[in-house]
Amino acid sequence: MPPPARCLDLTRLVSRQGRGPLTGIDRVELAYLRHLLRAPQPLYALVRTRFGFLLLDEDGARAALDRFEGRAQWGKSDLLGRLSLRAHPMKRRAEADLRRRAVARCRHGALGRALLAELPPGTVYFNTGHSNLADDTLAAWRALPDARIAVLIHDTIPLDHPQFQRPGTVFSFREKLARTAAHADVVICTAEATKADVARWMAALGGAPRTLVAPLGIDAARPDPAHIPADLSLTKPFFVALGTIEPRKNHALLLDVWDALGPDAPYLLIAGRRGWRSEQVFSRLDKIAAVNGRVIERPDLDDAAVAALLKQSNGLLFPSMAEGYGLPPLEAAALGVPVVCSDLPVIRELLGDKVVYLPPDDVYLWKKTVIELAGHGRADHDKADAALKLPAWDAHFNRILNVS
Repeated sequence: MPPPARCLDLTRLVSRQGRGPLTGIDRVELAYLRHLLRAPQPLYALVRTRFGFLLLDEDGARAALDRFEGRAQWGKSDLLGRLSLRAHPMKRRAEADLRRRAVARCRHGALGRALLAELPPGTVYFNTGHSNLADDTLAAWRALPDARIAVLIHDTIPLDHPQFQRPGTVFSFREKLARTAAHADVVICTAEATKADVARWMAALGGAPRTLVAPLGIDAARPDPAHIPADLSLTKPFFVALGTIEPRKNHALLLDVWDALGPDAPYLLIAGRRGWRSEQVFSRLDKIAAVNGRVIERPDLDDAAVAALLKQSNGLLFPSMAEGYGLPPLEAAALGVPVVCSDLPVIRELLGDKVVYLPPDDVYLWKKTVIELAGHGRADHDKADAALKLPAWDAHFNRILNVS
């Protein structure tokens, strides 16, 4: 039987306002908001801010969606927003707007009373962004009679590969996973490979909640050449690398490949902002840009522009060292674009033999493959592979909403 209501945590999306293009995790939270607003059961939304919790009803959640998707603008900031001096101005406006729309506001530590006053027993709480998995949040939901907690764990990379993480994130993630193991009624994973990692770590942390696999849907953006910036004209062979520049994404390998290719190398378009712990890569990028411009950074491209550039490119290069799902290869494959990527279990699971797999440290093989693809015309991959069946959001939600 469907629950009397659902509540989606929007803390991550609100915190990301003003911080540039959405990440893969942001997109998942947004997809949940869209879908749950279409469901017949009432939807609430929860946002944690520096000054306490905000609880939105369905009208408030719909207004937030309109603003996340650009159909409306966030309102003016307020006094509390002006006290958040280090927050991005757009985040301040978002929180102020939602404060004005909230059906309940409370201090940290008082969420339980607010939930009891506003929500029916049996409400299901969804947390898909790894944000707000805090003791006071989960304890408050446990205090609501018959409430259920569903948490989507995207991956366990912070624990499996701590060398790629920012300072402090490993401990923080371990604590979140431990709380999930202790409190969640169901843990959602996006692939069997991820489920195995989650089960291994949760067993070590002393918990074993029910776990189900529901692959994420792929909403491949519609390519629109009109969105490509006028100053970005790539008429010669070029390749795309998509993702934040951080150690796990292994941009250093691509720079080694381009060094080996020499002055006649095709262009490499890096579509992603600069992240963390990659100062040597940043320095190399600056030097390359000053010398010959064969490697181009564009962190400001929207989805339609990225899709259009992928369609025009000779391929997506994705030498990542670890992935929980790997959206860029899936999105590129949906467009019929050649994909060259590291041989990772989750990509094998989702894409099988539809992509080219290479070791993430073999410069020679990557160089050889780039040369081969650069010699191909781009017209021969204008059509998507009709045999490639990508995961759909409807299948994802049919799977999870049947049990939550």
